[in-house]
Amino acid sequence: MATTAIARHDVRDLGLAGRGRLRIEWAESEMPVLRQIRERFATEKPLKGVRIAACLHVTTETANLMITLAAGGAEVWVCASNPLSTQDDVAAALVAQHAMGVYSIKGEDEGTYYRHIRAVLDARPTFTMDDGADLVSVLHKGEAGDISRVIGGTEETTTGVVRLRSMEKHKVLKYPIVAVNEAMTKHFFDNRYGTGQSALDGVIRATNVLIAGRTVVVGGYGWCGRGVAARARGHGAQVIITEIDPMRALEAVMDGFRVMPMAKAAREGDIFISVTGGYNVIDRRHIEKMKDGAILSNAGHFNDEINIPALVELSGGKRRKVRDFVEEFTLVDGRRINLLADGRLVNLAAAEGHPASVMDMSFANQALAAEWVLKNAAKLKPKVYNVPEDMDREIARLKLKAMGVEVDRLSREQRVYASSWQSGT
Repeated sequence: MATTAIARHDVRDLGLAGRGRLRIEWAESEMPVLRQIRERFATEKPLKGVRIAACLHVTTETANLMITLAAGGAEVWVCASNPLSTQDDVAAALVAQHAMGVYSIKGEDEGTYYRHIRAVLDARPTFTMDDGADLVSVLHKGEAGDISRVIGGTEETTTGVVRLRSMEKHKVLKYPIVAVNEAMTKHFFDNRYGTGQSALDGVIRATNVLIAGRTVVVGGYGWCGRGVAARARGHGAQVIITEIDPMRALEAVMDGFRVMPMAKAAREGDIFISVTGGYNVIDRRHIEKMKDGAILSNAGHFNDEINIPALVELSGGKRRKVRDFVEEFTLVDGRRINLLADGRLVNLAAAEGHPASVMDMSFANQALAAEWVLKNAAKLKPKVYNVPEDMDREIARLKLKAMGVEVDRLSREQRVYASSWQSGT
């Protein structure tokens, strides 16, 4: 990679790089699958000549993905996919020790956030990695970059995949993108176990409240919601699920949770965690019914899940910061409602995000998906592709191997039996 990239960056303090390096190394010890991929990439250089613009949460785990891509021969440019998710020491380490162009500062305002996205696009990427599709959206709107150069891309999260499928449906998507979020080794583990643990971690770090004995309302019972609900119950909470999908609602009931509309749950909840990717999941009419001291948080990608303007209006602007990442709104009737991390991803804003061992599989998908797109670019169309099943299974195999877990293999007779129609009673 050209070392001149170090001159082009916008991070909080390069003096934090030493601390960032140590934390990146700590995370790397928990990412054996990505490490195996990095070793192969360093030898084969499958990404040689590729310039990657990555709009991701700038964390220790993401750093290890970026280092892997660079080992594969790519030139890497990085910006944040959320204004509050950057780990400033990690951003500094990527610039100072890996010569990457990084534009990311924890707490950056919206204007800076989009200026940083435009900065990495101005590096003339040939491949994009996104988390939420903001970078892809800016590129497609012609606000920065040259879309004609882009060969393909990947998308990390549910929210981004929804946006990209909408772009494909309306025939505005200009290049192929792999929906990494759809990989089994991503949503089964990252979304469920990663979000489940890290969202509760964020709430606890921000508030230091005891979860046991509280009523936790989880908005949505997708893979993320399943994880949050399970972890909340594990902490001793009474858990209520809200859903719009009857199949998921039925599953939540069968899993032993109470299910009801948010309008009813609003009266009972002590802690609210939304994980839907939707809009105004916690709305004005819900806030109006909540208990004094209710805690509102979001673990979905954007802070649109909580109607923050309504909360401001109901409080008449009476608000104060009572802890790091906790803002108290006093409503006109005296009730206090606490909003965590400005309604943004509580697990990344108030905590450190998912454990590295979970992100190991998600980012292995990112690295291998990039390689797959580049190998197959000539025959791919401008649409959203799922991760190939054999790639997904290979990542699971590598993870099991790293964990020292062995599984059975079908014998020849079993393979014949499984493909035969003649055997029976």
